[in-house]
Amino acid sequence: MDITRLIIVAVGGQGNLLASKVLGEAALLAGVPFRMSEIHGMAQRGGVVESAVVFGDAKSTIISDGKADILLGFEPLETMRAMNKCNSQTTVITNLSPLPPFTVAIGKGTYPDLDKLRQQIASKVKRLLAFDGLALAKQAGNPMALNMVLLGALIQSNTVPLTAEHVKTAIKTKTKPAFVDINIKAFDLGFEAAAKAS
Repeated sequence: MDITRLIIVAVGGQGNLLASKVLGEAALLAGVPFRMSEIHGMAQRGGVVESAVVFGDAKSTIISDGKADILLGFEPLETMRAMNKCNSQTTVITNLSPLPPFTVAIGKGTYPDLDKLRQQIASKVKRLLAFDGLALAKQAGNPMALNMVLLGALIQSNTVPLTAEHVKTAIKTKTKPAFVDINIKAFDLGFEAAAKAS
């Protein structure tokens, strides 16, 4: 089986780790070899959280610079910061709703222009799927469902060896029962958004 390397970047509290766990469960259901590692950083203080997810018969979860097949970004600036992991053949899927860092919030910095950010990312990779995932999560009924929106977009992109059914089954087993319907709706909205963004 081909090896597929996925980097997921988010700000602490955005649900990156749950998204990784759902992918792991879906891989088990699909019979796909899967390895995962996490870097939490200053997650509890709004810092970056990064997950490395490798599908296939890889010996390591380390994804070296320039080796990611897919970058899934929960926050546009964090997506840009992780571009060193990408190459000219990488697919990037990113939420475009910013979550400004503390320095911007206190007036000590400025958030980059989103259009410029988007152009910079697009110029360096094979494919960019960028949309307001937070708006879709809110439409589904909970802004915390951003992670499920992005999983929907990931599956629609056909870049990982998983089906929508595998992921939806994993969502049902890995998320709290009270949130399953919202999470499935968020997944579907992300799936549709990625189709339109292609």
